[in-house]
Amino acid sequence: MASNRPAPQAVYVPNDDDFGSYDEGSFEEWNPTEESVRPVRGRHRVHKKGGGGLARSSTVLGVGVIAAVGAGGIATAQDGKPPVSISMPDLGAVTDSLPEAESLPGVGSLLSDDDAADTTAVAAAAPLTAAGVSTADAEQGTTHAGEALRARIMQQAENQQNQADTAVRTAAEDAAVKKAAEEAAAQQRAAEKDADAKAAAKKKKAEEARKAKAEAERLAKLAKSYAIPTSSYTLTSHFGDAGSMWSSGHHTGLDFAAPTGTPLKAVHTGTVKEAGWAGAYGYRTVLELEDGTEVWYCHQSSLNVSAGQKVSTGDVIGRVGATGNVTGPHLHMEVHTPGGTGIDPLGWLQSKGLNP
Repeated sequence: MASNRPAPQAVYVPNDDDFGSYDEGSFEEWNPTEESVRPVRGRHRVHKKGGGGLARSSTVLGVGVIAAVGAGGIATAQDGKPPVSISMPDLGAVTDSLPEAESLPGVGSLLSDDDAADTTAVAAAAPLTAAGVSTADAEQGTTHAGEALRARIMQQAENQQNQADTAVRTAAEDAAVKKAAEEAAAQQRAAEKDADAKAAAKKKKAEEARKAKAEAERLAKLAKSYAIPTSSYTLTSHFGDAGSMWSSGHHTGLDFAAPTGTPLKAVHTGTVKEAGWAGAYGYRTVLELEDGTEVWYCHQSSLNVSAGQKVSTGDVIGRVGATGNVTGPHLHMEVHTPGGTGIDPLGWLQSKGLNP
């Protein structure tokens, strides 16, 4: 199969012998001026470029020679022809024999010393493995592209890890702050609740004290209008006491044991409803108060009032005795509501501010 590649071209590399010898005296000295070296304007204008442009030193020419020949020094044959070995001259000798770009008329003024030095330095010191190495990498001592890439990847991974750690730490700090705020709020609520409870208890206590004081004042005022029915007494039987001595099976009043003849007083202002003999109750006086409550005085030895008589608190209405069904002299006192129901006389007297 025929190859479409062009035939290899012979490369001519000059050497020192090709230049021959010359007599320095046979040439006139030429001193270029600004007019004689002025660059031709138009499409052949020579542009001065900075970094990234084509190198303009003798090194570029040497590199071009190498690129044309190839790194192996052997040109590829075409159409089955055997390869032709090309001898490579010493690159150093070739570049040494080439004139410096600054010495060429019209070129030296376009190149500064720094440009030439930079171009030469880049061409001589930048191996192929340095591609992609940034200035920062070079300053850190990294000259290999793979190492530079690895370093950048590791740096990026470290930065991402640092960002993740920072995010975790920030989240933990935010959670701690939130928890502390919630605990503080809970403590504040508990303190407020406790304060409210204490305030409510204090208010309740104050209200109870106020009510107690008001009740005490009421009872004190009421007590002035009520009186204990007798004096020099001993309470013997209470309301509700059980026993066979009472026909109902339990005691229905309050007994004040006292010597016969001890005066009996009206507990409150009222009207004498009954006064006379009442069987097992002996001599009995029934005093009806203004609200319809009835107070019974039983087992009297004598009566000092009669039915329909008006009496006031403390008026003597009779005397202690032992008439009726009794075992000894005493006042058997009963209290009945306006509806006729018997109630505890002791509790009723206490409700009136009296404590027998």
